[in-house]
Parts: sequence; C-alpha cells; structure tokens
Amino acid sequence: MSYSTNARAPWVEFTQSELLVQVHRQPMAAFCLAETDSARHPHALNTYPVFQGRGRINAMHIFDEPKIDCHAHVLDPVKFPYGRDIAYKPAGQEIGTTAQLIQVMKTYGVRHALLVQPNSGYGNDNSCMLDAIAKGEGRFKGIAIIDLQANVATLKEIQARGIVGAAINPTFHGNEYYRQADSLMKRLADLDMFFNLQVENDQLLMFAPWIEKIPVKVLIDHVGRPTPPAGIQQPAFQAMLRLAKTRRVNVKISGYLKFTKGSYPFEDCWPFVRTLVDAFTLDHCMWASDWPYLRARERQDYGPLVQLAGQLFPNSDDRRKLFWDTPNRLFKFAQ
Repeated sequence: MSYSTNARAPWVEFTQSELLVQVHRQPMAAFCLAETDSARHPHALNTYPVFQGRGRINAMHIFDEPKIDCHAHVLDPVKFPYGRDIAYKPAGQEIGTTAQLIQVMKTYGVRHALLVQPNSGYGNDNSCMLDAIAKGEGRFKGIAIIDLQANVATLKEIQARGIVGAAINPTFHGNEYYRQADSLMKRLADLDMFFNLQVENDQLLMFAPWIEKIPVKVLIDHVGRPTPPAGIQQPAFQAMLRLAKTRRVNVKISGYLKFTKGSYPFEDCWPFVRTLVDAFTLDHCMWASDWPYLRARERQDYGPLVQLAGQLFPNSDDRRKLFWDTPNRLFKFAQ
C-alpha cells in the first residue's frame, strides 16, 4: 500500500517498509513539506520534508554513493586503555575500533572519515585516533583535543600527523573553560587549521564574536545542537545563521539524537536543517554519522542515518555536495 499527494506538487510516496521520495524538476534551495491527506489515507506516515530538486531516492543504492563521514570516533580500550581519571568509559556497543569503522565504511560507501577525538574514554590522549590515521591508508584525518595553550610548534607537529583542527566542546566542559580560547583560534588560523566547535543551547553566543573577528576556519557540530521547542528564532541559532556571511563557517548535518525531543526520524530537527542549508548553502554543509553513538539514549544505526540524508536531500547532485564535494574540498582527502 502506498500513498502520494497531489500530482501537481512534489510528492512523497510511503510504503510500510521504506520511504521513497520523488520530486519534479525544481530549484534546489526551495524546501517543501509534502502534504498527505490523512483523512483519505489514515495509515499514512508522518510527512517528510524534502529539498526540491531532481532525482529519486533508491534506498538500495544510496549506500553506494561515495561519502565522507565528517564526524566519527574510534575507541579501542584493549589496544589503547582508557585514562584512569576519565569519568565516562564507553563500553559494549559504544566501543568502535578502527577495524570495525573501516567495515562500516565499506558497507555504506564511505571512503573517508574525519575522526573526532572523544572526551569519553580518552580525553586529551589522542593516541588511538593518531594510530588510526597512521594505519588508515589515507582514509582518515582528525580533529584532536589540544591544550588551549599549545604553541605553533606543537600544532605543526600534530598537523603533520593528519590532524586538521582542534576539538572545542563546551557541552562537556562548559563555556568558562574556554574563556581564553580566542588565542588558540588565532594560532589555528595562522596554520589554516579548523576550530571544531560543539555547543548547545546558547553557548555559541560567547564564541560568535571571536569567529566574526578572527579569520579561522570553523566546523560546527550537529546542527549547533539547538533547542527544538525554542524554534529557529532562538538567539544562538540566529547567531549561527549570521556566521554564514563569513564563508569560513561550516556545519555538520548530524547528531540529531543529541538535541531532538523525539526519536528517529527526528522531525523536530528538520526545520533547523532546512534553515541552515538555506543560509549556508550546501557548499558549507556536510553529512556525518557520529558513530559509534556515545551516550546515546536509544539505539542508533548507521544505515538509517544514511537513508534519512537521502530523504532530506532527494536530489543526487545535492547529496554529492553534502556527502563528498564539500568535505573533500575542505579536508583535501582525494585530489
């Protein structure tokens, strides 16, 4: 059984096993909410937003499209024991070794990944991630946890080992911890490295003036982790949108489970995705998985997240930018 909306508009077809989105030829930037007549179709699923464009999702083949995963972690406590003083030590399905990540990547068409050092398990001991980069045959680059006072020589040393930026995580440490982080931003800018920022609620407001003034390249994790009930007018989200004009700020379309008030497919996150893409364009947005889903409050799997990207971006040209062109330009994996 399947249902579709009025044929005069882009339409969404629902089946019980999967969602396929087909749209007519339309400008990419427009965002469409396909309407379903629930009175006539009482079994229809919730409506899904799509970016209008050419193409059709094929749930069997989106896994084969080349991708760069822009936020993943490696954790291997057997080879690289967790720090004794680390409060949270991932276990069970939270553990994700380099070998396991490579197999996941092969399964879903992911050719490269940007590894992000986790505070969980390792803190500022980047050894596990650096080992993955060294042995990854060009698959990986990394975002490291770096001392805020690290000098240029130290930054150059880790840059030579495949590190492209510093992880700044006020969601873990709080803003006060980073009150002097603007000096590190300046050194990163001098070396053409990234300031990788994970914030939530209103935390971005402290960093936005620095980002506007200091010519550093910025990555913002997980859609900026807004508060969905507060809507797109909340001050921190609006501040993030204003950063689009710098053309140095890039946003990861990922991590929905970290800020949604619901469950997959995270409908309350979609307005934020739509608004970000409108402001930043796909030249400054990238897809990420957040594998292996540390501290997740419910089960999360890689495949459904890839399919969700396909549902949100049914145009294959748009997905090419999101999955490959934009991150490859920024991180220079494949020339």
